[in-house]
Amino acid sequence: MERADSLAFDLHKWLYLQFEAGCVLVRREEDHRRAFSLTPEYLAHRGERGLASGSLWFSEYGMQLTRGFRALKIWMVIKEQGIRKFGRMIHQNVAQARYLAALVDAAPQLELLAPVPLNIVCFRYRAEGFDELALNELNQELLIRLHESGLAAPSNTMLNGAYALRAAITNHRSRREDFDLLVREVIRLGDELVFEKYG
Repeated sequence: MERADSLAFDLHKWLYLQFEAGCVLVRREEDHRRAFSLTPEYLAHRGERGLASGSLWFSEYGMQLTRGFRALKIWMVIKEQGIRKFGRMIHQNVAQARYLAALVDAAPQLELLAPVPLNIVCFRYRAEGFDELALNELNQELLIRLHESGLAAPSNTMLNGAYALRAAITNHRSRREDFDLLVREVIRLGDELVFEKYG
């Protein structure tokens, strides 16, 4: 973190808030201002006094000129729940990701595609006799069927050419049994797809 010029946080993920709840920390204020600064004639800075005076123009810190008070929902949730509770829930999600990674590692039909340092688990179903292209197609169809079943809604990504099921664990209501069920269903759907292809 200390080497970054900026850090962005999607608070709708790990503070379990609605969309449009984010935070950006910027090392150098002037970089932030330059990223969004646009001063047409009607917004020109004018002297030291009056409404058009001063160096702090909030319109130069974001893309919208007129904005609502989006930070209120963040402040209210932290005030009501407490920051320690969020810490416990985030810790729980990280532990759940490690649990899911261990389930994937223990299943011969599954393959973990990336390390799991935080809350994201990228994995795929694998089958003997399938090349990379066939495995990608199989996992794409598997994800669609998983979504259509209504059981779980992981996203996807490509990692070194491999189509990955991407479970981003950010739900404070998730339980270990949910991940047991996810792994069982991914294996069931994968086996079903292999059977459809080879009988």
